[in-house]
This record gives sequence, structure tokens and C-alpha cells, in this order.
Amino acid sequence: MITPTKGIAPDRCLLAIGAQILLQLEEPRSVSQAWSRLKAWRSEHAHTSPVSFGWFVLALDVLYSMGAIELDQDVLVARSTHAAPLER
Repeated sequence: MITPTKGIAPDRCLLAIGAQILLQLEEPRSVSQAWSRLKAWRSEHAHTSPVSFGWFVLALDVLYSMGAIELDQDVLVARSTHAAPLER
């Protein structure tokens, strides 16, 4: 479910949906805005397999548990993806 399996196509696994959501969060957005933008993005890029709102929410849960997004005053915000500097 999180990664592709025999029953879940690569474009429907939660990590792929999560990556697509992150592409929509170049600026903070409400959950509704992110959902609308994701549907439009998938349509524009010929991803024809359906993604329900429930699946979208599960992908948000995965992103939140990984620390990739946070909810700040009812707005989704992508967290910084900069790696920690190497210590010597």
C-alpha cells in the first residue's frame, strides 16, 4: 500500500501520491486546494488510475509521519528538505 505491490500500481502507491502532493505544495495550501490541484495535475499528466479522497488523506498521513509536511493553522506546509550538514 505504501509502496507498489502486485495489487497496487506504482502510480497509486501512497509514496507516489505523496510525491505528487508535495509538487502541489510549492506554497502553503488548504487541504481542499491541495486535493483540487492534485486531481488537475494527475489529469494533465495522464495518470488515469483513480485516487479517492480517502487515498489522498492516507498519503497525507504518510507525508506527515515522515515529517515532510505539517498542518499550520489549517494550511498544509511542505517542510524543508535540506539535509543536515555533515559533521567532521
